[in-house]
Amino acid sequence: MNTESNFLMNRIKSVKYAAKGFWILITSENSIIAQVIIGVLMTIFGFIMHISATEWMFQIFSIGLVLVAESLNTGIEKLADFIHPDYHKQIGRVKDISAGAAFFAAIFAVIIGLIIYIPKFT
Repeated sequence: MNTESNFLMNRIKSVKYAAKGFWILITSENSIIAQVIIGVLMTIFGFIMHISATEWMFQIFSIGLVLVAESLNTGIEKLADFIHPDYHKQIGRVKDISAGAAFFAAIFAVIIGLIIYIPKFT
C-alpha cells in the first residue's frame, strides 16, 4: 500500500473516531444534551424572528463555540477522573478551570443572543 493510500485510510479512521466521540457526547453527556437542546431552540427562534445572514453566522458560531467548549470540558473532566478518581484539590482546580472555559463560552453566547434579539423586540 502506498503512502497516499495510508494517508487516506488514516483520515477515514480519524473521522470514524471523531463521529464516535460526537455520538457519545450527544447521547450520554447531560451538559452536551442540554446545550444541543438550547441550540436547537435558538435555531428555531432564529427562523421565527427572521434573523439576517450575519446574525445567523454569529448565532451558529456561538452555538458551536459553546458545544466545543462543553465537549472539551467533558473530555478534561473524564481524563482527570480517570487519572485521579478520588477527590484531589489540584484535580478539582483543573476541573473548575475547564468548566470555567465552558462558562466563558456560554456567557459570550448569551451576550451575542441579546445583541441579536433585543432589537427585534424594541
